[in-house]
Amino acid sequence: MRISEKIIANLCIVSCALCVFGCATTTYVQPVPKPSVPGIYHKVERGQTLWRISKIYDIDLEDISSVNRIPDAAKIETGQLIFIPHRTNRPSTSRAYTNDDFIWPAKGRVVSFFGQTFNNIINKGINIAPYANTNVVAVRSGKVIFYSDNFESFGKTIIIDHEDGLYSVYSRNSEIFVSPGERIQKGAVIAKVGSSGRDKNKYLHFQIRKGHLPQNPLFYLP
Repeated sequence: MRISEKIIANLCIVSCALCVFGCATTTYVQPVPKPSVPGIYHKVERGQTLWRISKIYDIDLEDISSVNRIPDAAKIETGQLIFIPHRTNRPSTSRAYTNDDFIWPAKGRVVSFFGQTFNNIINKGINIAPYANTNVVAVRSGKVIFYSDNFESFGKTIIIDHEDGLYSVYSRNSEIFVSPGERIQKGAVIAKVGSSGRDKNKYLHFQIRKGHLPQNPLFYLP
């Protein structure tokens, strides 16, 4: 399923596809970088993400995932070693947790991971089945640039522009509490988890996009 060309032009976001159910995400395998590539290893601390590690060393997340051969659908674990190319030491000032870090959009269980397929449809985000609390919160501060009360089969959908090339997408909501043009602070309640179309299961479909490209949310969420 693809976002219409009109919406693509307006929002600079390309088509996305949803997956309903899935199994576990891909297991990360420790890389063996070529000796000719200079760099150091970083031991993943509790709560750290590839996004935060890339900020600590001032290097693109894509460069880290590429040299470490981390699959798009993978996640990293506490204690794992991540090779940081073209760096000789860790910055002396810890920048592990700052205001631009992401938080989870909902409290619940991931029932479908990035890159998994269901009925030949690739999931370009993750699906989160909520626990008792069905609140949906903004993962970072930004500006609401899109709202639809019935976005094709995705139902009530919001897109927030974080104004650094990253966007967050929240679909399958039962209620929406924000409007286009509104500036939202990280952690603010923006919606309630719901369902959409023939699929009556209650879960949030969440995406992070870098420009027009879907990203693995687990690279960004602690």
